Amino acid sequence: MVHISRICLRKYGNFVDNLRLYVRGGGGGMGLPRLGGQGGNGGDVWVVAKKNMTLKRIKDKYPLKRFVGGSGGNSSVRALKGEKGTDVEVPAPVGIAVTTDDGRIVGDLNEEGDRVLVAKGGSGGSLYSAFEPTKGQAKHIRLDLKLIADLGLVGFPNAGKSSLLTALSNATPQVASYAFTTLRPEIGKVMYPDYKQISIADLPGLIEGAYMNKGMGHKFLKHVERTKQLLFVVDVCGFQLASKTPFRSAFEAVQLLSKELELYKEEVASKPAILVVNKMDLPDAEDKLAELKEQLKNPEEFSDLLPGDMIPKNYMTFRHVVPVSAMTGLGIDHLKSCIRQSLDEEATLKSSDVLQEKLLRLNYNNALNYT
Repeated sequence: MVHISRICLRKYGNFVDNLRLYVRGGGGGMGLPRLGGQGGNGGDVWVVAKKNMTLKRIKDKYPLKRFVGGSGGNSSVRALKGEKGTDVEVPAPVGIAVTTDDGRIVGDLNEEGDRVLVAKGGSGGSLYSAFEPTKGQAKHIRLDLKLIADLGLVGFPNAGKSSLLTALSNATPQVASYAFTTLRPEIGKVMYPDYKQISIADLPGLIEGAYMNKGMGHKFLKHVERTKQLLFVVDVCGFQLASKTPFRSAFEAVQLLSKELELYKEEVASKPAILVVNKMDLPDAEDKLAELKEQLKNPEEFSDLLPGDMIPKNYMTFRHVVPVSAMTGLGIDHLKSCIRQSLDEEATLKSSDVLQEKLLRLNYNNALNYT
């Protein structure tokens, strides 16, 4: 029987994949009846895809989550045509779906520079409106990170990720005994007895320095952002990428993977994660596993095994540490159970957070009505 150790010491939730914002176009400017002057239109609100932006950064930078366009200028004797109000841009990451509160898609941001109009400014007062301006559109919108899978397999080349995906799901990725087998994400589906399906993405293998765009670099790391949780995969006996690169133990591999994610974007490294210790069919695997578990309990004591610049700021704490053999099928059913449990727990936490947000909003509105 394979035993699964569970560690839940870490607080999750720094990664944000959904954000609710209030947007309002600026009001139009007053017209000037006696001279037929037209007020300026209010400013619009746009969501614009920006490089190196995340939903968490938006949340931190704009805690009120309110974006309001500038008011249009009034018509005057000096300027019969009022100036248009200032447009406001909401920065957003690439790979975002902009939706209304009821789930209707307003637009997608698939490439840097893509723009979606989310709140149009009001019209300036003119002859057609008895020189009275109109208010700008006001609404709540949601920015949703478009996920490619529930979980992403994270590991150095040849850790056995493709073989693991085959053992877990119905996917048939290219599998070979050389590095960089996976050059693009391969999606597999895990089916459970209650017909629940979970998607897992086998992502291109990382190499040290990926955050600097070495190897598959940012292409890999961008895919990692678009999964709910991470499935770290390491070879229980360690690995060596090439003859000129140092040998890395399973413990070193875990910490180096953590550091690569952290250097790319710290929020990504804060996602809930499960550690899969693969190739348990190899000789001395049980002894290596016991050593790894001991090191993971007190990672600071073994930090001298790592290069100084590759020690993570925060050591990963895994929800589960699961030993498996993708080759023989050992531990695969236990891993499936752990994956389901972790995703269900996260879904429950999110539901609780959404309910709490609604209650706070309701209390706030009641307080406003009371005053």
